[in-house]
Amino acid sequence: MAKEKELDVSDPSYLHLLSAFLAMEPPDVVISFARECGGDSITETAQSFIWHHCISKADVKWQGPYLKRFIKKLIVEIESSGGVVLDALYERKLEFKLQCSLNMLEGDTGCSIWPSSLFLSEFILSFPDIFSNKCCFEVGSGVGLVGICLAHVNASKVILSDGNLSTLANMKLNLELNHLRTGMQLLDHHTNCNMVHCVCLPWESASEDELCYFTPDIILGADVIYDPSFLPHLVRVLVVLNFTLLSPREEVRAGREFDASQHKVMSNATQNAEFSSDPSVKGRVAYIASVVRNIDTLLYFLSLAKQSNLIVTDLSEKVKPFNFLPYIRSYPQSSIRMFRISY
Repeated sequence: MAKEKELDVSDPSYLHLLSAFLAMEPPDVVISFARECGGDSITETAQSFIWHHCISKADVKWQGPYLKRFIKKLIVEIESSGGVVLDALYERKLEFKLQCSLNMLEGDTGCSIWPSSLFLSEFILSFPDIFSNKCCFEVGSGVGLVGICLAHVNASKVILSDGNLSTLANMKLNLELNHLRTGMQLLDHHTNCNMVHCVCLPWESASEDELCYFTPDIILGADVIYDPSFLPHLVRVLVVLNFTLLSPREEVRAGREFDASQHKVMSNATQNAEFSSDPSVKGRVAYIASVVRNIDTLLYFLSLAKQSNLIVTDLSEKVKPFNFLPYIRSYPQSSIRMFRISY
């Protein structure tokens, strides 16, 4: 009964919180009221009030964009102060619909959700400033989850690729389920952010001219280091995508922009975001998330990368994305390795 009394909207402090939320005051203002309710911290009781009386009763059609910003800011504030976030807030923050295979008999491997894809998606949502207003290209895009997250953080252009036609068809369906326009042809560089481009790109047969057509700022890949026979083709694709079209002046400019972006992320994120920008990183960069199932396969990839003058940096100990999926016990975030690839 005491807990119910604390959640009574007639309590002045909670009434102020609710009123500020309904008036769509800036998220920082609403959060300041939440701190007052909890005695200078956002307690689980205050979170429960926010969930039951604000978020659950919000008019999504009217408050949708504001609601997303508020929940995102609220979670960052709670985690940065070492608090425990209610599972309900995580679940309400983002809802993506995906059609995927539950076993290999139902479709290609690209139609399944793999742990590294979840990790890379959490990475994007945790550090949106790295990807915002950047042209992003994913190799081996599978169900399209990473692309959906890139669109959510306002990447200027999202290009998803896969070498399997059935995977591409399923990917396009998932994008449309999440209200994203899809296209198989690339348009100009000022394409609407709601357009995600889907490209058929088998690594082994992609020509250099075809790869040079893309000019991404950032290349991404999840669980693409698994088959030794494909690794030489993957490395070649990474080399061409990353480095063939940058002039020395463009390399310096892009490197500075990337360093500034990472610095901004570090200043805004929590202690878990302690990965620093490397002044040696110039031009485009690739992020590859992977589960190491066979150490020899990883060593082979590293050897091929070194031969191609690629610098592979293991960021696994420095990159700690927010845990957006605490209720998925089969997904151990700590088992994923994150590599940054530069020239």
